[in-house]
Amino acid sequence: MKFFIYKYVGVFSFLWALIIFVLCATPGQYIPSNNWLDLLSVDKLVHAFIFCILNMLLITLAIKREYKNWVFVVFFSLCVGYGISLELMQAYIFSNRSADWQDAVANTSGCIIAFFFVKRIRRLKIKVVGSL
Repeated sequence: MKFFIYKYVGVFSFLWALIIFVLCATPGQYIPSNNWLDLLSVDKLVHAFIFCILNMLLITLAIKREYKNWVFVVFFSLCVGYGISLELMQAYIFSNRSADWQDAVANTSGCIIAFFFVKRIRRLKIKVVGSL
């Protein structure tokens, strides 16, 4: 499974970004609401998680293709910009949605958390490439 994800990490990055877009563009009346989940702030954890995954996929792509270090900064900036732009689209474009600055902070936090996994992703490359 790791090899499959590693091999097609570019495709998975695009698909994951598309899934995030669809979830954020879904009209508000179609999103389930549970008051007890709001008490636990699960929504912010979900935002952080999905953007952490997106940034980890992009980091894996950069490591796989042996990009220079500045590309990591570009990918990080793209993830953060994507999260902020989705919040703005929720405010002004998507129906029955509203922007939340806390969601944008959670998205950015997820992107930051992904960088704590860079060493593990580098080790994954060594294992995957070594098993070929």
